[in-house]
Amino acid sequence: MPLLTRLIPSPVVVDIRPGALDDLAGVLADERISHSGKLAVAVSGGSGARLRERLAPGLPGATWYEVGGGTLDDAVRLAGDMKSDQYDALVGLGGGKIIDCAKFAAARVGLPLVAVPTNLAHDGLCSPVATLDNDAGRGSYGVPNPIAVVIDLDVIRAAPVRFVRAGIGDAVSNISAIADWELSHRVNGEKVDGLAAAMARQAGEAVLRHPGDIGDNAFLQVLAEALVLTGIAMSVSGDSRPASGACHEINHAFDLLYPKRAASHGEQCGLGAAFAMYLRGAHEESANMARILRRHGLPVLPGDIGFTVDEFVRVVDFAPQTRPGRYTILEHLDLKTDQIKDAYADYVKAIGS
Repeated sequence: MPLLTRLIPSPVVVDIRPGALDDLAGVLADERISHSGKLAVAVSGGSGARLRERLAPGLPGATWYEVGGGTLDDAVRLAGDMKSDQYDALVGLGGGKIIDCAKFAAARVGLPLVAVPTNLAHDGLCSPVATLDNDAGRGSYGVPNPIAVVIDLDVIRAAPVRFVRAGIGDAVSNISAIADWELSHRVNGEKVDGLAAAMARQAGEAVLRHPGDIGDNAFLQVLAEALVLTGIAMSVSGDSRPASGACHEINHAFDLLYPKRAASHGEQCGLGAAFAMYLRGAHEESANMARILRRHGLPVLPGDIGFTVDEFVRVVDFAPQTRPGRYTILEHLDLKTDQIKDAYADYVKAIGS
């Protein structure tokens, strides 16, 4: 008998709505997550800590751990601190750095993770990857998916607007990443996981085509769902390919070449995606993507985030070195410096200044 279906690694609970945190204790009481009520909760010194007073009375069996930052040392320290007791699960409550620290620490001590993000800055909230700063710069570490994801849209609305905008850029960049994956399939025969590609592409398209803005709960719902679906798509494929192509190579190049001036992950990915779409000849799609990014207040030109044209050309030239072995439109075209300058000038004309 052939295997007719496959199991998809995904959370057992996904709760995205206004007021979701009010029911967090009930979600955690689910016996698939915690049968005893003994929980470890990792919080930041910022948004997570401010929510502690609100949530602590409903979680009497929880031990709270404040995490200093988003480094590998922070994650290892959290894992070490938790070893002194027995817990059913670890709750990561805060921004992306805290969620990634909690992911790594949970994997290290063998606990399921409940992700409770306080912003929607990127697609890492439900991905099987923890991105942490280390002595060599920044590393990505494979971890299990969260067992549950709880996103309170009231909390998201209270976060700095720039964080939500960044999430939009990261979600929309899926469209360019899938195009790169399909290009690699045509040129190199790289296998494309159709389910993962469909999930990531539709997540990006849903955000790109939604008529609302960051002030609307309906739009925030779609954005949150898109970021969760993107994380699951990465689990399905077993790597970051559904959400990472030339757009992310450009993002990594910004981070490596200009670490003190780099913008947020999602802002750089959105800009990289719009430019990459132009490079692949999808000029109409590139212009539409740039228009939507602008509508949401996101950058589409390097000057929007404080970089010169020459600096951007250097970023694009360096970008393929950030992901050796990954094939995108950048590797395919293998443009020289003057060709990148010419392509950028054409891109600016196409999208309008």
